[in-house]
Order: sequence, then C-alpha cells, then structure tokens
Amino acid sequence: MDPVQIEHSNNSVVPTAMTRPLDGTLRDRATATAAPKRLDAMDRLRLEERCPVIVGKAPPQPLEQVKIENAFGFSQVPIGLAGPLTISGKHQDGSFHAPLATVEATLVASCSRGCKAFQASGGIKAAAFREGMIRAPVFRFNTVSDAVEFATAVPQHEPFFRTVAEKTTRFGKLQTMKASIIHNEVHVRFSYTCGDAGGQNMTTIATHTACHAFLKKYAKRYRIIDFVLEGQMASDKKLALINVHDPRGVSVIAWGTISDSTCRKVLGCSTTRLHQFIVSARNGSIRAGMLGDTANASNVVAAMFIACGQDAASVFEGGWAQFITSVDEETKEMTLSMYMPSLPVGSIGGGTGYSTQREALGLLGCWGEGKKWAFAESVAAFALALDVSTAAAMSNDTFSRSHERLARL
Repeated sequence: MDPVQIEHSNNSVVPTAMTRPLDGTLRDRATATAAPKRLDAMDRLRLEERCPVIVGKAPPQPLEQVKIENAFGFSQVPIGLAGPLTISGKHQDGSFHAPLATVEATLVASCSRGCKAFQASGGIKAAAFREGMIRAPVFRFNTVSDAVEFATAVPQHEPFFRTVAEKTTRFGKLQTMKASIIHNEVHVRFSYTCGDAGGQNMTTIATHTACHAFLKKYAKRYRIIDFVLEGQMASDKKLALINVHDPRGVSVIAWGTISDSTCRKVLGCSTTRLHQFIVSARNGSIRAGMLGDTANASNVVAAMFIACGQDAASVFEGGWAQFITSVDEETKEMTLSMYMPSLPVGSIGGGTGYSTQREALGLLGCWGEGKKWAFAESVAAFALALDVSTAAAMSNDTFSRSHERLARL
C-alpha cells in the first residue's frame, strides 16, 4: 500500500497559534481560543478512499475473525494525522503523515509543529541498524558449581538450540545465546531475528521447543533439576537497561537540523535557549534517576503502536530513548538526534492484520513484507519531532497554555 498524499494550504495540520512565534504572550483572544484545524474536504476524500474503515465508511472485520478471547466489540480511539514529515532513511524514504491514536489533546498538534520545524531543513534522516527479539529461560541446579558448568557449556550447544528452534518457524533465526549465572540458576537470553513480524510469540514457541529438546537429551548430563521458560531477563514489557545494550526489538536512530531562524519562527525560541533547556532537563533526569533521556517519546510510541497494530504494552521497552542536541557556535544551527534501542515492531502478523491497523500502516507505506525497519524509522522520526516541540513549549513557557487552550475545547 503506497503512502497517502495529503495536502494542506499551510503545510501543517497544526492550529494557527502553534505555527506562529510563541514568546510567552498571547497574540490575541481569537488565536488563544482557536479550534484545532480540521481536515478539509479534499483531504478527507483522500482518506475515505485509502482508509474507509478508519473513517467509518466501511465496517470492521466480523468478530469471529478477532484473535482475542471473549471478543464482543471494538474500542474506538481517536486517530489524528501528524505531519507532513520527510524521512530520508535506510529503509523509509518519502514524505509521510503519522497516524496517532490518542485521547490526549495537543499531541498531534505538537508533533506536527516539530515536523514543520524539521521540514525547513529537509526533514529527518533515520537508520535502523540491528534487531533482536528476546526470550530468556532459566535452568536450575542443586549447586552453584553445576550452574557454572552448564553456563560455560552453553556456547558449544548453541548449534543444537539453533537447529531445533528454527524448525518451528519460517522466519525466526537464532542469533545469540548469552548465559548469566545467578547462584544455582543459569538465565539464558535467546536473541532472534524475526523477519517482518514482531516475533514475541514466534520466539516463545521456538525457545520452548528447543529447551525441551535439550532437556530430553542433556538434563541428566548437566544435572538440571528445573526449567522455566522465562526468568525475567528478557524484560518483556518492562523498562530495563539490558534492552538498551542488547535490543528487544529494532534499534534505530533519527536525526536532523533546525536553523535558529526556523526555531524562532516555528518553535518560538532560539536554538540556544532550546538547547539550554534540554541540558537542564537532562540534569534533572539524572538527579531523578530516570532511565532514558527524552521529553515525550513514549507518547508517539504508544499512539503509533495503537494505531498500527503493535503491542501497546511494549511501550515500556519501546519508549526508552536518548534525545541529544548540539548547537553550532557560529551558525547557531541545532543538530538533534533520537536513539531508540528497542522498538518491538512488526509489519505483518499480530494486530497488523486488523482492518484499521492495516490502513494506518498503509498511510506510512509500512504494511506487509519488507517494511518492518521502515516502520521503526518512521516511529523514531516522529518521536524526534514531538520531542523538539515539547521541549520548545517548555522553553518558551507555552506548555501549560497549549494544554489549557486545546484540552478544554
């Protein structure tokens, strides 16, 4: 499905007040209370053609096709379009709008404002460069010495685990196995590539099958007395530092530049002021003991995951991000980057098969085979756009008024 093309007379879906310089004072009463911009007739017609289920022109799939238990209906979450944003990635290339499923006012507008700031410099570059989906079983022994013996033997048995695991799936490939000794237990992180699927179920089945085959053959040899499929070292749907260094999902970085004049015009503050705030925020996050360094990345991750059929609970690992900025002393041009080490995403399988989620992925040109890393690059790019806009709203003291204006309409 090709990405949908949507045109706007002002190149933005952002309320007028948010595209003007914001210096902490209201321009006028009309600006302060302006309603969010709605899609015009031509834009809506294009969306009706490309996304008939999302806009209510076609029914969703029958309940008997739904994969969850005791299904009785569908929950409706508003979807807004953020953008346009030009993404020049290793796997994603073009101008796109992001479907954001959210109940939070200002999110779509703020993300769009960030997109507009980057558009003035040609958009955002992105590169997805590695992936891994993790399952981490635990093997228990009577003694620590038995655990040590097994842990040191794991590398020599990796071919056995790989052969059995890969027989359970067409797409999953076992990359690595890393053993950690904890007293009389050995936790082993199995890392897989999963084709274009997210792979959480795929890796569970593959690891379970491989481990039971190993136990049948080697349990007595290594004196294994117990086994559990997951010992929590996968940090499945949990925030953990290990997933920063050994990814549970796709690792991706997005980056771009914003000139001082664009920063003042679109974001309402100088690049120097914006950079100073971001450094201050980083200092605060260090003192607070935060894991990660981002203004708002999890909002885009959650909104795009829900819209596009990803596992929303994986916002824990997917929302971890590192937002870094620098400013050229001479030109005052700002360079910004967003590193997201563990985006558990897929472009096929799971929730991507539902009608509205498939349409949402289609807006980004990211549904189907060969599109998984393109989707990861898209998420990172729009997360970077939201982060710079959120940071700017703090820098120019409009964060509170923006929420007051848009959230109470």
